Amino acid sequence: MKYLCDFENRESKEMLPGVKIRTFWGKEMLLSLVDIDANTTIPMHSHLHEQAGTVISGELEMTISGEKRVFKEGETYIITGNIQHSAVTGDKPAQVLDIFSPVREEYKY
Repeated sequence: MKYLCDFENRESKEMLPGVKIRTFWGKEMLLSLVDIDANTTIPMHSHLHEQAGTVISGELEMTISGEKRVFKEGETYIITGNIQHSAVTGDKPAQVLDIFSPVREEYKY
């Protein structure tokens, strides 16, 4: 298990065009630093994992269970499992720290 998480030197993985993640995980949760290019859409989806996120930089327009809202730097969201959600960036990129529980196996690399 990794106790020191160095996001700066962590290799990224492209999950979708314009969406790269750097992850670390333990037994019950996974941290994902997400870099999203400008004018990028993360399509509507759901997963069994709970997801909490904080916008580190930029803005992210999210639709969560049919409700649309723009999240700005420092704002946080919590999405319970199996809830439909999507995200879109505007003319500037965004960086988000997402936390998932349980661990998303497909995000481990």
